[in-house]
Amino acid sequence: MKSIFINGGKKLSGEVLISGAKNAALPILAASLLCEGKHRIANVPRLADATTFGRILQNMGVTFERQDSDMLIDSTGLGNPEAPYDLVRTMRASVLVLGPLVARMGRARVSLPGGCAIGARPINLHLMGLEKLGASVSIEHGYVVASAKRLRGAHIYFDTVTVTGTENLMMAAALAEGETVLENAAREPEITDLANALIQMGATIEGAGTDIIRIQGVEKLKPMDYTVMPDRIETGTFVIAAAITNGSVLIKNCFPAHLDAVLSKVTEAGAAITVTDGTIQVTGQREIKPLNIKTLEYPGFPTDMQAQIMSLMALADGTSVINETIFENRFTHVAELRRMGADIQTEGRTAIIKGVPMLSAAPVMATDLRASASLILAGLAAEGQTVISRIYHLDRGYENIEQKLSALGADIRRV
Repeated sequence: MKSIFINGGKKLSGEVLISGAKNAALPILAASLLCEGKHRIANVPRLADATTFGRILQNMGVTFERQDSDMLIDSTGLGNPEAPYDLVRTMRASVLVLGPLVARMGRARVSLPGGCAIGARPINLHLMGLEKLGASVSIEHGYVVASAKRLRGAHIYFDTVTVTGTENLMMAAALAEGETVLENAAREPEITDLANALIQMGATIEGAGTDIIRIQGVEKLKPMDYTVMPDRIETGTFVIAAAITNGSVLIKNCFPAHLDAVLSKVTEAGAAITVTDGTIQVTGQREIKPLNIKTLEYPGFPTDMQAQIMSLMALADGTSVINETIFENRFTHVAELRRMGADIQTEGRTAIIKGVPMLSAAPVMATDLRASASLILAGLAAEGQTVISRIYHLDRGYENIEQKLSALGADIRRV
């Protein structure tokens, strides 16, 4: 099994280029199912999840090939509206094929999804929305089975904010008859990126990025030629990498406005941050100040950055408090950070972090995607050699992270 070895204590310095956003690329890949023809989707990161999604599309009769960071997809041959368990079990985002399949083919059979063990994350709101759009939905032997002659526009209110639910129903509504209104919709930048891709395909969508999205259904869509936005979570991870190593890093090809909450908190922790159009310069300071953080839906502090900033707070001069409001089981990295000398106590969804002067290297195990990033960050700052196992989680969300960190001066290698 592969592991990552890090000899800590190196200040990071230089420039890093951010890859395309996984959480934008996957729904846009799903959107290619909405019409026949040849699509070009650019800036798709080379990640395990993107590869798995391509295999799901292939299983349905869709062809795809990679050309550098481009995905070339021909959805003309779509004929098998099924996403089987063997392909779906490792990735929650696979449920995103459900809406497009029902909208275009009138039926779908999609395995209940898997992914990181960070909480229940049910798909009941996806199914409720499809039923309101006129689909017949049932769960049979671990599969969601849905059908409809043609979906009809509806007013759909989400009891809780759901990113993939908003995306799934936005795609389904693009081909529905009449107007669909999604209320209490997710506002994440990835929602806006998907909406922009759908609009390029001929969809009529207003309000993406707000909590009310209106979609006027159309009879037919056309293939897209679209470039995926930069990954804001990878961007945030490199922001903290610079801060935790007392380094100086210029982060390029990013959208700083997508990270206002993170940049505000890292600045409060003492780092010097300068933002321009498409770049973030981060210079760490020797003294790290403690923080109080509550994860929230966008534009609040992202749950996908909670583990990474906890590593930074482990070295703060004082006590920090992190309240996780999104997922009920997202402190699995705490036990591993403790192995490295961090002083962290948890009470339900709250973590209390008493900063220590130094972390010490140790063998640790990644428990989910963002937890693996937090352990890399801790290893960069720790004294000695940290060995991180189960790094397959990392490959689901970070493209060439060890090469990028190595280019910034980190002593890191994959074995």
